[in-house]
Amino acid sequence: MTDTVEAKSPESEVEVKTSNMETQSALPPEETERLSNDIVAALKTVFDPEIPADIYELGLIYKVELKDDRSVDLVMTLTTPNCPAAGELPTMVENAVASVPGVGVVNVNLVWDPAWTPDRMSDEARLVLNMW
Repeated sequence: MTDTVEAKSPESEVEVKTSNMETQSALPPEETERLSNDIVAALKTVFDPEIPADIYELGLIYKVELKDDRSVDLVMTLTTPNCPAAGELPTMVENAVASVPGVGVVNVNLVWDPAWTPDRMSDEARLVLNMW
């Protein structure tokens, strides 16, 4: 059983959902909620070096999957394939999530489809970037 945290555009709302309702997670619901909140908080500590907004609010995180063994599979993108931070951001994300107490192995999958667009940013990111 896995629980999934999905970032939804345009405002990066977080939804924790169970992928199979018939199967019980090995993690207690309160532990799943704590880990999900702590993972999102950790993601919000990672900033693109050239943009003064965190990667979560920018909408660069497409999916976070918390598994029963406490491992985390994360799908993310960058603002552009030519992003100068392309070599370091996935590692920064992996390290941030791995620092959450109770999280096991973290796997970061960098994807380009769907491509990132500014409409994925939250209102908070738009405010920081003065895009109103």
